[in-house]
Amino acid sequence: MDTIERVAVFMREHALTLVTAESCTAGLIAATLADVPGAGSLLDCAFVVYTPEAKMRCLGVSARTLARHNLTSEAVAREMALGAARRSPARVAISNTGVTDGIDGEIPAGTQCFAWVFKAGGADAAPAVRTETRRFDGGRNAIREASARYALVRLAEHYAELVGAAPPR
Repeated sequence: MDTIERVAVFMREHALTLVTAESCTAGLIAATLADVPGAGSLLDCAFVVYTPEAKMRCLGVSARTLARHNLTSEAVAREMALGAARRSPARVAISNTGVTDGIDGEIPAGTQCFAWVFKAGGADAAPAVRTETRRFDGGRNAIREASARYALVRLAEHYAELVGAAPPR
């Protein structure tokens, strides 16, 4: 059993369903989970929001946050995940935003920002939120694939920390 299959088993054991809000990974987080048989019971939906306008329109990311923090920031990832969580009954939302290339002089290539939102139920008004920034090496697609896998592995690790469970091994 590979790592993502173990994450899927963990999600089933804890009745976790997922919504994603993806920019840099462009749907790879959802697609990576969908590669596991039976993923239909784990995945609610996925938002792919590449442009700032799509982040605002589809997920409610504020223009102020975008202007103040840059697209590649934990603040934007947080608003993306919270927006996805509000639009889905899924108990977990994951977001990703980042850069794979050296297109931004202030942000190193491979920088990826993530957020995870954990809800007690479909309409939790005060969910737990975790954010992280991580840098991956490699080419464009290697960075995107590593980011997608990292997001799913950290979903299980963060949830295990929240509820005092053992993370998947």
